[in-house]
Amino acid sequence: MEEAVDPKIEEMWREVLTKGHRNRLAVLPGSHRCLTCFIPMEGLGGWMLGTFGNYRPSRKSPRLCNLCDELLPPGGAEIDLGVLFADVRGSTALGEQLGASRFASLLNRFYGVATSVVIERRGLVDKLVGDEVMAVFLPNTNANYAEVAVDAGVELLRRLGYGRGREPLLPVGVGVQAGPAYAGKIGSSGVNDFTVLGDTVNTAARLQAQAGAGELLMGEAVYRSVAGRYPDLEQRELDLKGKEGLFQARVLRLE
Repeated sequence: MEEAVDPKIEEMWREVLTKGHRNRLAVLPGSHRCLTCFIPMEGLGGWMLGTFGNYRPSRKSPRLCNLCDELLPPGGAEIDLGVLFADVRGSTALGEQLGASRFASLLNRFYGVATSVVIERRGLVDKLVGDEVMAVFLPNTNANYAEVAVDAGVELLRRLGYGRGREPLLPVGVGVQAGPAYAGKIGSSGVNDFTVLGDTVNTAARLQAQAGAGELLMGEAVYRSVAGRYPDLEQRELDLKGKEGLFQARVLRLE
């Protein structure tokens, strides 16, 4: 039986996800403030909140506090946002070739680069799974979330060595999509986690699956947000699972 949605909780989540929410504790002195509720996370105020209030950086991003992630009630809201997936190509063969320890070391470097790029752009690292990274860009910290998601993907490829005239660290492909998705704490009352769900997320994942090493694939709507910076990108028609007809994508290639 489907659970009834509490409209007050849904509206609270929509406010947090699209505009942020200024916490009354934001008046405390300190530095390195949470991007969405503005409480101090360092300095005197940060020390007081960490010591007496159990506040700390979120697991999703050190630029957010756990109040804006773990301590909000289960629930969420449908909003427009940006999603990025990045994946190592041929990881099974690469793991066999390098051995477990060396391959794990390479993946950790990949995770480290991806995490830094996302956090620098006020995004959230949603998942690190196997050889894949999923990141989310919300309107509460990035009004131009689609453009920022593309920028993050390009910078990730650059830091891995693409477009710099040298051998890349790893063969990585990226997919970016933006649009409506359900964002919030998903799961049961006892076990839940912040994530995003919906067609926008699925499309980003499927674009990434068809991106070659050094390629970033994006939908036409996302491309419109960056067309001034990347004019006349290659168009590619893709047969994406769950989509009727061919999906029109743009290809940004760093070689």
